[in-house]
Amino acid sequence: MTAELLDDIFLATAAIFVLLAIAMLYRAVAGPTTQDRVLAVNVLGTNTVVILALLAAGLGQPWFLDIALIYALLNFLMAVAISKFTVERGGVL
Repeated sequence: MTAELLDDIFLATAAIFVLLAIAMLYRAVAGPTTQDRVLAVNVLGTNTVVILALLAAGLGQPWFLDIALIYALLNFLMAVAISKFTVERGGVL
């Protein structure tokens, strides 16, 4: 495989993940329970990290990986904070 073909595959895969993220956005907005929304937002964050990593590989820009790592840490902290908030409010059954 040539490098250009591999870059195109990475970029096409990133585009597919963007479409999946758009589909998951529906669940984040419409999800019937708070837990559905929290899980959807967490999946969106994970999708964003994967998209950034694929863009770093496809475009040859390693600084995208730095942004992906920072975003992954923020996504984890956000999930913990929201979970703690919903437990304290009594939102967990």
